[in-house]
Amino acid sequence: MEPEGRARDRVPRIDPYGFERPEDFDYAAYEEFLSTYLVILTRRAIKLSKLLKGSSGVQRSGTVKRYIRKGVPLEHRARVWMGVSGAQAQMDQNPGYYHRLLQGERSDRLEEAIRTDMNRTFPDNVKFRKNADPCLQKTLYNILLAYGRHNEGVGYCQGMNFIAGYLLLATKSEEESFWLLDALLGRILPDYYGPAMLGLKTDQEVLGELVKTKLPAVAALMDGHGVLWTLVVSRWFICLFVDILPVETVFRIWDCLFNEGSKIIFRVALTLIKQHQGFILEATSVVDICERFKEITRGSLVTDCHTFMQKIFSEPGSLSMATITRLRESCRAKLLAQG
Repeated sequence: MEPEGRARDRVPRIDPYGFERPEDFDYAAYEEFLSTYLVILTRRAIKLSKLLKGSSGVQRSGTVKRYIRKGVPLEHRARVWMGVSGAQAQMDQNPGYYHRLLQGERSDRLEEAIRTDMNRTFPDNVKFRKNADPCLQKTLYNILLAYGRHNEGVGYCQGMNFIAGYLLLATKSEEESFWLLDALLGRILPDYYGPAMLGLKTDQEVLGELVKTKLPAVAALMDGHGVLWTLVVSRWFICLFVDILPVETVFRIWDCLFNEGSKIIFRVALTLIKQHQGFILEATSVVDICERFKEITRGSLVTDCHTFMQKIFSEPGSLSMATITRLRESCRAKLLAQG
C-alpha cells in the first residue's frame, strides 16, 4: 500500500473539531506534520498547566505572550482566551447578562437574518448538522441572537456566524463564546461589522500601504492591473481566516489575536504574500491575481501551523502598533473623504 493510502487509514476522516477532511486532503503530509506537532503540544500543555496552576485567571505578561506564541493546546484555549482578552472580567462583572439578553425583546428582522445563515454555516462539520446530538446550530443561533441584542448598532452581519462557530468549537461554552465575540467585535476589531464596515475597509487599505512599503513589487502588480485589495483579502479580514486556512492554523492565529490584538492579522497577511511573492508576481491578469491569492492559502506552509506561526513573527519584519495606528488614521480619513 502507498504511504498516502496507509496514512489515510490511520488519520481519521473527521478532524478533532468535527470537520470532514476534503477529498484532496494530503493525509501523508498531515501525518508527518502531526508526528512532530503532537510532541510540541504535549510540551506546551505541561508548561501551561504549571503557569495556570492555582491562578484565578490569565493575565497578560511577557511570559504569557511567549507561551501563547508557541501554541495553546485545546484543553487550555478557552481559559487563556477568556483571560487575556478581558472577556472573563466582563463575564464576571455582568452575571446573568447573557441569559437576560436571550429573554430580550424579539426582532423578526434580526432573527430571520441569523436563521437564514444557519444551514450555510459549516455544512462540512458533523457537529453543526441538524441530526447531530447535540446540534450546535441552536447554540450558535443563541450566541448570535444575544450579540445582536447586545450591540444593536451591529446587529448581525454575515461572517459573524463563522467566527462565533469557531469560538463555540474552541470553548464548548455558549456564554464564554458570547463574551469572546464581544471582545473581538467590540474591542479588538472595532467597526469591522455593521452597516458601514469602516474599520474593515480601513484595515484592507492599511494592508495595501504595508505591502507598498514591504513588498513593493506586489503592490506595483496590483496597481498595474487596477486590483483593489478588498477583491483579494476581504474574506481574510471578515472571517479572520476561518474557511480560508486550516482549522488548527486559524486557532493558533486567534491565540495571538486575543492576546496581542489586530496587528496579528497584518502579520499573517504579509507572511502569506511574502512567502508566495514569486508565485503572485507571475500573474498576468486580474482573474489570475485573484486565483493566486486563493492558492496561497493552501498547502504545506499553512498546514504546518507551528512553523507558520514562527514565520509571522519574523517574515514581515518590524510592525509596531504605532505604525498601524498612523496608517489607520490616514486610510480612514481618505475613505471618509471619498464618501
